[in-house]
Amino acid sequence: MKTISLIGSTGSIGRQVCSVAARYPDRFQIVALVANSSKELFLEQVEVFRPKYAVLVDERAGEAVRAKIPQGVKFAVGKEAALDAVGYGEVAMIAATGFAGLAYSLRAIEEKKAIALANKETLVCGGELVMNGIKGAGLDLMPVDSEHSALWQALSFRKNAPFRRLIITASGGPFYGKTRAELERVTPESALKHPTWQMGAKITIDSATLLNKGFEVIEAKWLYDAPLSKIHAVVHPESIIHSIVEFEDMGALAQMSYPSMELPIQLALTYPNRLDCGLKPLDLEQLGAVTFKPLKREDFPCFDLALKAAELGDNYPCALNGAGEVAVRAFLDKKISFLAIADVIGEALFKTGREKPDAYEVLLDTDARARAYANEIILKMRRSD
Repeated sequence: MKTISLIGSTGSIGRQVCSVAARYPDRFQIVALVANSSKELFLEQVEVFRPKYAVLVDERAGEAVRAKIPQGVKFAVGKEAALDAVGYGEVAMIAATGFAGLAYSLRAIEEKKAIALANKETLVCGGELVMNGIKGAGLDLMPVDSEHSALWQALSFRKNAPFRRLIITASGGPFYGKTRAELERVTPESALKHPTWQMGAKITIDSATLLNKGFEVIEAKWLYDAPLSKIHAVVHPESIIHSIVEFEDMGALAQMSYPSMELPIQLALTYPNRLDCGLKPLDLEQLGAVTFKPLKREDFPCFDLALKAAELGDNYPCALNGAGEVAVRAFLDKKISFLAIADVIGEALFKTGREKPDAYEVLLDTDARARAYANEIILKMRRSD
């Protein structure tokens, strides 16, 4: 029986982790649940899994449900209480969204817990800090992102295995090949219609701008100790091949399946063993063909900004993420246009300035400054309209 602390239980990934745990109740036990503010779904999950410890980060939402928490479940509210949840269980499944995921990952390292990582921002913002902590403590970090799980599988679950090149695939989102004039008319509603994946709103918009793929390049750099020159991204609209590893003999191994996050979630908890995860078999005859198209950084300003931040290093990727979170929220709230997302990120990124990310507090300050700059830029844009 593997015991799990689930951080971010009511989000897209968190709900699928619950599905995996419910499929194999004799193998997995969720002993801690953390959600932000979705109190109704949180209560349902607490009723089903009866964890030892349950936390709602939003204090108002928490107080509204306190009287409904089942007996035998320790309940708390607030950010500090949520961080304490990482101390429960053998594996911390970090499925919280945004910069907040970094604090949970660092706490998991302090608590000497294995980490199943579904939060991109942990490595985008704090890659050096986190990986040094992982290596120093001798802990396991299992990637849950479909692309990084695919690389991990192709490397036989060895993050230190030799390779020539890592090839990360991208669906291209709903707007690949569109002209600038067409992109000027993009609405939040159209951007949220991803062609192959069902995901949360933030990551869906990041997939539409290709910022998400830039994040994955940065993650790969840290996960596999790879120079940026050995990481390549390519558009693959069918989302069947999730990533490819190329070796020195020019042989390449790819991981393939229909799009489903339950496969990498479950595999992070069962590897090297594989169990049925409810995914239908791959029908190659029906599929017929798979296609690949170039992902040119000059054609995708958010992807280009992510690579520039990676090349600059230090705290620039953290600034990239902070500005990106603010810009995407503003787009979803219809305060800026789709194309303005890149403009906001680019200006805020280079205003934030360089610092050595040798402590969480440095990254926290970088995140706050990047957000403040992004909000100032958005306000100026709105005043000029």
